[in-house]
Amino acid sequence: MEPVSLPPQSRVALCGGTHGNEMSGVYLVRELQKLEKVGSATLTTVISNPRAVQMCKRYTDVDLNRCFTDAILSSPVTDATPYEVRRAQELNTLLGPKGSAGAMDLVCDLHNTTANMGLSLISYSAQDWVILHIYRQIQVSRVSIQLNQMRVKDKVKLIQDLIFETTSASIEVGPQPHGVVRADIFNIMKECFNSGGEVDDVYTFVKSIDYPRDPETNQITAAIHPQLQDRDFCLLHPGDPMFLMFSGEIVKYEGVEVLHPYFVNECAYYEKSIAFHLARKMTLTIPPLRVKRD
Repeated sequence: MEPVSLPPQSRVALCGGTHGNEMSGVYLVRELQKLEKVGSATLTTVISNPRAVQMCKRYTDVDLNRCFTDAILSSPVTDATPYEVRRAQELNTLLGPKGSAGAMDLVCDLHNTTANMGLSLISYSAQDWVILHIYRQIQVSRVSIQLNQMRVKDKVKLIQDLIFETTSASIEVGPQPHGVVRADIFNIMKECFNSGGEVDDVYTFVKSIDYPRDPETNQITAAIHPQLQDRDFCLLHPGDPMFLMFSGEIVKYEGVEVLHPYFVNECAYYEKSIAFHLARKMTLTIPPLRVKRD
């Protein structure tokens, strides 16, 4: 592929606590607040949702991670405006405005998941070459690192997840219960910041799967089947068990395409009617980069 010329990426923002009970990002941001630069880049560290962090809750009024659409960022603020909407507009001013020439060159949002996803990198564009190169470097560096206490999968996953409209890129690390910090999970996230070709293990979002529900009460009537639990990114074949009904029956996958589940049994997704997402695996070829010089 022909090289792509891009301007220098000199302004970097690192955000933790977008969800106030996902603690690895909170503590990593607090640790990195002691620094002013990462290499030649100026580093801005932000606790995205300080009120939720103080309360150790995912959010106080609404999910901040769903408040970065253009419509919400431009909406008028009144006394009835939810805290997270006001905070999203504050962050947009601090780090943007979104899409402007003065915006940060790179915004990285740090998250934890209760799902067994290991180190997963979520991109919101299939052609954000800077982010994809960063992900490639993290993939390469992670292959060579051995962690004695690591229980999650060694290989880095890249998710092309276009269902969210948030910041430029997100890092998801798990499994970690919400409201606590684990040393092994914290260290995995920290390594991402201490360390051209093809990016393998790329997963593109296809659809979400909800739990079976009672048609009258809408209450969940099943749990993730034990054969699927903790098997994020493994193959899900037609006929494989997905749910175990509380009454004992097994609900099987009836799709025709072999896909990869992720965010399996994520705690925070119960309220969103999501048992897990399904993705299609692909290989993404990225071009070499050149920095534009004045």
